[in-house]
Amino acid sequence: MTANKHFSGSIVLLLAVSSGLIVANLYYAQPLVALISKDLGMAPAAAGLLVTMSQIGYGLGLLFIVPTGDMFESRRLIITITSVGILALLGAAFSSDASQFIAASFMIGIGSVAVQIIIPYAAHIAPQEIQGRVVGYVMSGLLLGVMLARPFASIVTELFSWHAIFIVSAISLTVLMAVLYKLMPKRMPQPNMSYGRLLASMGRMFIEIPALRRRSVYQGCLFASFSLFWTVVPMYFSGTAYNMSQAHIALFGLVGAAGVVAAPIAGRIADKGVTKFKSSAAILTAMAAIALPQMAGRSGTLELALLVVCAVMLDFGAIANQVMGQRVIFSLGAEFRSRLNGVYMATFFGGGAAGSAIGGYVYAAYGFSAALWTGLALPAIALVYLITEPKGLYSKK
Repeated sequence: MTANKHFSGSIVLLLAVSSGLIVANLYYAQPLVALISKDLGMAPAAAGLLVTMSQIGYGLGLLFIVPTGDMFESRRLIITITSVGILALLGAAFSSDASQFIAASFMIGIGSVAVQIIIPYAAHIAPQEIQGRVVGYVMSGLLLGVMLARPFASIVTELFSWHAIFIVSAISLTVLMAVLYKLMPKRMPQPNMSYGRLLASMGRMFIEIPALRRRSVYQGCLFASFSLFWTVVPMYFSGTAYNMSQAHIALFGLVGAAGVVAAPIAGRIADKGVTKFKSSAAILTAMAAIALPQMAGRSGTLELALLVVCAVMLDFGAIANQVMGQRVIFSLGAEFRSRLNGVYMATFFGGGAAGSAIGGYVYAAYGFSAALWTGLALPAIALVYLITEPKGLYSKK
């Protein structure tokens, strides 16, 4: 298949919508942590596991399933993986205790990795000169799914119960699979190695390709901060400081969706070349975002306003850095693009899982302010590592 044989605006739109619907499953539980954990009898300090387990499953899927995109036909692989996610969503919906929900959450993470087969697929069909832009558009759909998942989950929960959001998602994905089967063009890679060799090659790539390793670590730190913020803020808002309902938390979640505009902008910028300066700007934006709410006292109008600004800036910085990173790694080689994406995404979603777990613990043990300072330290680590980046690491593509 040539690079642009099946390329069209409608296919890009379909891939963007699919990405959003699939990845949203990782985030439905995030604003509902306090509610679900209480309903299932979990201790507050352990509530972060409700989010962490799906991210752990997602990370393992990135390492062990996504690389098979370099071996198997893309459409069939995406539909098969998504089917696992549908069964897991139904398992979560009908969970009656914490262990059942945690197991279902883990499998939701596994089923959601289908989105990381879609993104390299979009890069494969896009003309080289606009590859970053196309990836940016698909990422816009994915990130819109990430950001709208939280308010949508809160609204559905307010109207019905937390069980309902998982049922609604299972039905939506079933419809999506039928549409993908009918409209998505097939893409068959040229496999030249066994599954074992395929996995072994990923470790070598991480060690031997500095650009891949650095972009993975940068984004891992930023996504840890992103995930920490969106785990502890709903807990803080539902607590005694604000005592917000799920509907009010949903409105706040909608604010973060504004950061999605970063994806196509970052894609266009990345098509002109990724530089140390551009990456530094994205990381510093995230750091400044987390610092803002610390300027206000707790539980006041100023704090709420700064948290709104923080949400937009943090999302913008994390999204911009992610798209730039994907533009870099997708330019390294088409024949192993799925493996590169698997390593990249596994590293930064591992950071996200750690951020959720750490955030939940720090918030329960030391409070909201301590959790925010922890969130600020994470992108600072990325910035320190970026400072050591050698000149000329990226070539203009």
